[in-house]
Amino acid sequence: MQPLLDTIAHSLNLTPTPVRWHGIGALPSAFAVSELAAASVGACGLALAELLAGQLDSCPLVQTDRRLASFWFAGSLRPQGWEPPPLWDAIAGDYQARDGWIRLHTNAVHHRAAALQVLACEASRESVARHVAQWDADALESAVVAAGGCAARMRSWLDWCDHPQGQAVNAEPLVLRETFNAPPLAWQGSETRPLAGIKVLDLTRILAGPIATRLLAAFGAEVLRIDPPGWDEPSVAAEVTLGKRCARLDLRSDQGQATFRQLLSEADVLVHGYRADALERLGLGSEVRRKLNPGLVDVSLNAYGWSGPWQQRRGFDSLVQMSSGIAHAGKRWQQAEKPVPLPVQALDHATGYLMAAEAIRGLGERLRSGQACRSRFSLARTAKLLIERGTVEEDLPLAAESTQDIATFTEHTPWGAARRLKGPLQVGEAVMGWERGACELGSASARW
Repeated sequence: MQPLLDTIAHSLNLTPTPVRWHGIGALPSAFAVSELAAASVGACGLALAELLAGQLDSCPLVQTDRRLASFWFAGSLRPQGWEPPPLWDAIAGDYQARDGWIRLHTNAVHHRAAALQVLACEASRESVARHVAQWDADALESAVVAAGGCAARMRSWLDWCDHPQGQAVNAEPLVLRETFNAPPLAWQGSETRPLAGIKVLDLTRILAGPIATRLLAAFGAEVLRIDPPGWDEPSVAAEVTLGKRCARLDLRSDQGQATFRQLLSEADVLVHGYRADALERLGLGSEVRRKLNPGLVDVSLNAYGWSGPWQQRRGFDSLVQMSSGIAHAGKRWQQAEKPVPLPVQALDHATGYLMAAEAIRGLGERLRSGQACRSRFSLARTAKLLIERGTVEEDLPLAAESTQDIATFTEHTPWGAARRLKGPLQVGEAVMGWERGACELGSASARW
């Protein structure tokens, strides 16, 4: 874990200090998924330790549990007597085209409609499979994307390295960062809640961005998530809204814009995951955001990178795994007949923790020097980090989850009682903990 963490620390301008590691074993994968889990969580610990060291007389010890981090990459929620809706739409999945495999992502209603429109078929897996088989994978991918949908053909890593978008994103650093002079920031935290008093405005959706802001809430930040009217994430809301307040605003309306601009002017951190040009089209581009709030720590992500022909393409973890060669490598590793993804959505989770680490690093820099920043990540660049770590030899399996892994408190959610896994990260006296349970989207007012 430490070598990968050192690589991440170097990319994020964090001091690569030793971490006390706990737990053994690994998730079953051709790639070092458990190592990525532990290292990305550990990066948040390094950032918190640096922030605390700047305010206290000594640097606290960072402790990361590799096994619990792996479990958190799969999900932290343990419902008591109820179950969330299925994670995947009935049509979403991998299909055999004439010349290879393609994945359709249809969880959102409009993405499903786009795929069905292009295929001109009924809304059943059998009908979709028949119609996909009549297409070349590249042509279908392009047609679905052009129709406003989400699709990705399976490529090998070498194919991705030859692809114009692969070449573009692979040439980018892990984090693209710009820095700006800003007013000083006063620390309101403590050894146990280092991010107390920090206001985080969350404009993210499934899944990386909400994971980033959930981590910030775990160490005391006040997180306000903003969603548009009508948007919902029933399959993951109970997982990712932990510790947050969730409101709705229509940023296309004058009133919604005015409210958002006021919230933004008072925020310390903005985390957003819209497509590269989305905020610009709403009149909220990076220059406007910086004028509204010169001290803002502005952290964002997209799917395929910030340069190249696909920089504005819609995408999700499972699609990037298909594009970048991960699913192809899994297929070869398992000697399977179809794509084999990672055992968890590791690109989402790892990118989320890297974003959280960068937000904390940015806050620490703001406290030290008054410098603000704009930082950008992508799922595809995180894929490169994992792939270049290399495939792994046989490792011990993770020990099965036990009652000792579950926190003692009962979380009361709108859907029923739940328990959570214990947090995988401790920094000195600061442990992961949330003052609010999970909530429904739109359940709070849009105010601090």
